[in-house]
Amino acid sequence: MNVIRHFSDTRTEQGRVRFLLQSGRVHLTAEGQGWAHSSRHTSLEEAATFLATVAQVPGGLYRQALDDLERQLQLEQEFHGAA
Repeated sequence: MNVIRHFSDTRTEQGRVRFLLQSGRVHLTAEGQGWAHSSRHTSLEEAATFLATVAQVPGGLYRQALDDLERQLQLEQEFHGAA
């Protein structure tokens, strides 16, 4: 079964950024008023770095998406560290 996991989902008035995990790959999707982006990457780090190159992503949305991604990564580390 090929399950997509929503790892991080950021929504602001400026748009939305999602980091989705599927079969060892990362799907980066971003969208806002009148624009949309979708790309695939080999890691979360690569996808986060690539997000900086998407010209339509406003600075505030970019910063919030990275903050949310970092928070989710910390939660994952805490969860797996406690197991």
